[in-house]
Amino acid sequence: MLKGLYKTLRRDERGITGLETAIILIAFVVVASVFAYTVLSAGIFSSQKGSEAVYSGLEEARATMEIKGSMFATGNTTGNTTSAVSFTLTNALKGQAIDLTPTSLDNVTVISYTDAVQHESDIDWDVDFIGKNNGDYLLEQDEQAVITVSFAALGTQPGIYDSFTIEVKPVTGAALILERTLPGRIDPVMDLH
Repeated sequence: MLKGLYKTLRRDERGITGLETAIILIAFVVVASVFAYTVLSAGIFSSQKGSEAVYSGLEEARATMEIKGSMFATGNTTGNTTSAVSFTLTNALKGQAIDLTPTSLDNVTVISYTDAVQHESDIDWDVDFIGKNNGDYLLEQDEQAVITVSFAALGTQPGIYDSFTIEVKPVTGAALILERTLPGRIDPVMDLH
């Protein structure tokens, strides 16, 4: 009788073991599926955010200016000071147009001036397009704009050996920072390289 009971239990154990194994296998597949879905969702989300960052960076870079050639300073030889500087800007990547409406006509691009004794956050400037130009104030592909920054409104105009920074800040795109030092002798026109 004990043998018969042992055989019955043994047969029942086989059935229970098979059922338990099936449940464990199903649970494993379900957990693996949920984990795979989570990993794929995170990957797709990460990829989308990365793509947005790349497109944002490209848009920012396409609205970037660069200086073409040298910066020239206009000197006042009697007072050994500089009254203005001028430089030529172009569109760096031949991309998005940059609004260069001058200060006299309600500008959106801001130019600031900084030296050792003063900072002017919105200094007066003017623009003159040279070469190819379609008649508006937008710096577009293959156009060149000569920017003239006046130092007339400054408390102290820069003189010999003075260093200064001019920052051109368009509405979109990166700011262009120009740092220069005046020579030891002020001439009517000086190339500040």
